[in-house]
Amino acid sequence: MRYRYNSYCNCARCRTHGLMGPVMLITVGVLFLLDQLGHAHWMGFDFTWPALMIVPGVVMLLERSASTYGHIPRGYNAPLPPNANQPVPPGTPGYPPAYPPPGPIAPPPPIAPAGFISAPPPNPENKGGA
Repeated sequence: MRYRYNSYCNCARCRTHGLMGPVMLITVGVLFLLDQLGHAHWMGFDFTWPALMIVPGVVMLLERSASTYGHIPRGYNAPLPPNANQPVPPGTPGYPPAYPPPGPIAPPPPIAPAGFISAPPPNPENKGGA
């Protein structure tokens, strides 16, 4: 299934999707600030403009590597017709979670101590030695 952004979803990937605009605005502002401060030649916009390609790439990398746990698929936000037999839409109170909550985790039983390593008991069928 292909991932599609849903503005009604609260998973990490959908939350990260909304960061591109603010991050780009901050990046452009910082680049123009560096250009105005311009005490060094590397602070000019002609040296710092590659950040306008690097920063969106980093944001896209973070967006695509974020978890989709609890993602609500797109299309579930449409209003329901007035029918009492309709199921509850995702994101509303009473909607079952996408994944069941994990049950209690029980630790494994303790392992008995190994004790001393000794020779195996003699085999009564083997009387000849080797």
